[in-house]
Amino acid sequence: MNAHPTLAYHASDPANLWRATVSAFSKLTPRYQLKNPVMFCVYIGSILTTLIYVQQLVHPTSSEAPWFIITTSVWLWFTVLFANFAESIAEGRGKAQAESLKASRRDTKAKKLSSPTNLTQYKEMASTELRMGDLVLVRAGDFIPGDGQVISGVASVDESAITGESAPVIRESGGDHDSVTGGTRLVSDWLVIRITANPGEMFIDKMIHLVEGATRQRTPNEIALGILLAAMTIIFLIVTMTLWPFSAFGVEKSGAGAVVSVTVLVSLLVCLAPTTIGGLISAIGIAGMNRLMKANIIAMSGRAVEASGDVNILLLDKTGTITYGNRQAVIFIPADGISVTDLAKAAELSSLADETPEGKSIVALAHEKYGITPTDGTKLGGEFIPFSAETRMSGVKIGTRQVMKGAGDAIEQHVKSLGGMMPPSLKASVEQIARTGGTPLLVADGHTVLGVVHLKDVIKSGIKERLESLRRMGIKSIMITGDNPLTASAIAAEAGVDDFLAEAKPQDKLALIREKQRGGEMVAMVGDGTNDAPALAQSDVAVCMNSGTQAAKEAANMIDLDSDPTKLIEIVEIGKQLLMTRGALTTFSIANDVAKYFAIIPAAFASTYPMLMVFNIMHLTSPMSAILSAVIFNALIIVFLIPLSLRGVEYRPDSADALLARHSLVYGLGGIIVPFIGIKAIDWLLTLGGLV
Repeated sequence: MNAHPTLAYHASDPANLWRATVSAFSKLTPRYQLKNPVMFCVYIGSILTTLIYVQQLVHPTSSEAPWFIITTSVWLWFTVLFANFAESIAEGRGKAQAESLKASRRDTKAKKLSSPTNLTQYKEMASTELRMGDLVLVRAGDFIPGDGQVISGVASVDESAITGESAPVIRESGGDHDSVTGGTRLVSDWLVIRITANPGEMFIDKMIHLVEGATRQRTPNEIALGILLAAMTIIFLIVTMTLWPFSAFGVEKSGAGAVVSVTVLVSLLVCLAPTTIGGLISAIGIAGMNRLMKANIIAMSGRAVEASGDVNILLLDKTGTITYGNRQAVIFIPADGISVTDLAKAAELSSLADETPEGKSIVALAHEKYGITPTDGTKLGGEFIPFSAETRMSGVKIGTRQVMKGAGDAIEQHVKSLGGMMPPSLKASVEQIARTGGTPLLVADGHTVLGVVHLKDVIKSGIKERLESLRRMGIKSIMITGDNPLTASAIAAEAGVDDFLAEAKPQDKLALIREKQRGGEMVAMVGDGTNDAPALAQSDVAVCMNSGTQAAKEAANMIDLDSDPTKLIEIVEIGKQLLMTRGALTTFSIANDVAKYFAIIPAAFASTYPMLMVFNIMHLTSPMSAILSAVIFNALIIVFLIPLSLRGVEYRPDSADALLARHSLVYGLGGIIVPFIGIKAIDWLLTLGGLV
């Protein structure tokens, strides 16, 4: 797959940095900051220290130096701005894609038909005038005016404006490839399309709305983490508030030192509160959705992205998901005394007028595998006999010769009526094909049965290997199909799924999902048909193929633009990566507090309690330098962690225990060590510059 043109977004580009900076300042409103309780405390602290600075300039009430107050206040404001900046950078990717999608949305001319069979009589109108149910004709070179379903015709469609994939795809009526998207372009032939969405409700409009809405509703995991961070902030707020009377009591008793100032208390609160993860939490969530966009997957909600990280049951619809959707001819088996070449020639003749995917595959197999010279149907001078549900046969009559193909019992009855009989050797082949889940079609020339065509569901390439990868991640796969248990068992074994549900009706799929969910499982489903819609709506993670029906797309919470069912492994990895990134940075943020205790506590209370200087293990130059160094580090660490929050922690399919051990070592121990080095380095620079 080619890289999607809409994702050519570079955070380091000066224009993008400028837009993110402007956006960061625009978020400095109380209403916006209230969404994040941790950063709201920093926001209030910034305002408070700014007011204290103004008061000190106008009417000094303490011995605290104004420059120290304003420097602290500026870095507190930077802390808020850096958090806003991280979120804006993450949002920028989605907005860049939205702009590109808007550019691909065209106000095209549409050829509205009054009848699906009369293609010469149409009325030209703007695509914005079309309504659901209208029929339109689209010819080679035309842009498809709206989302729709192919009623007739077969054509190549360039969907690169939506998917980023340069190779055209085939769209035809019937089967799983009859859905088209407005804004894509016909490369060849023609299509008659029934419009399935009104203007403003097309898939591309929904995509634009979704990618612009990178600021999405918070998910349960994010809410839980937010509650944890808010609780920690409240605890630190209470602790900080009690330190002022404690300090006043100490000064009164000892008669030495000075009561800790509000500026220092605010600095202490900001440094001890989990501001690092608080400032990056939104960026991490938005970046997760953007990583899905990069994989050509549109997530309808942040909830779906996170749920994908906890999935342990995967339901796969067989047709169009595990298989290509239409049974394909794979081999010709001749009867005794009949050459495979004669069988291939007869099979091709009987299928020339068969427009079904199965019929086309028989013709293709005869040409490509058996080297049969293509027959020009217009020069045969014969009469084509179309397939009917009554006869269950189709073929061609050329003079007195009649070449037919069809279901085993139908062909057997046909040749018997002409005085022929079914070769005993072929009966074994027919039974063997049926036993392995295939469909046998007999081919007869007059009263002679020439052989059998083996039709089978073709497993999509790579599906078995992907399912094995999911199994290693602890995800069980279940295939759902309407086939009989014998056929389902054969296909399940070939595809490598763990289990299957045969002869499944829509209500059976729904019941299975509910049963798994009641057992505490997180269920993901991949589907593309209208009959999949109820099950998709019930699933925790519902992925619909872009080639799927409108009903399936409406029910899903993710759309795979590449229509690749094996993409689920990427979805799961991205979901797990999001959760791992959030967990890793939360660990780092909490571990950060250790060094800040050793920096701020001695500095704040050393004048009253000199013995606390023993905790100044970093040998910071002065109390003011210690506080400023901690505040500056607290702000800058958010900036340094923005790339990690956007890229995400590297995903490894390890056990929970292994992940916990590694994160504790890397982000826990790292979160303790890095601040000691950073705060000391900033103190050294402040001293070297003569600022403290």
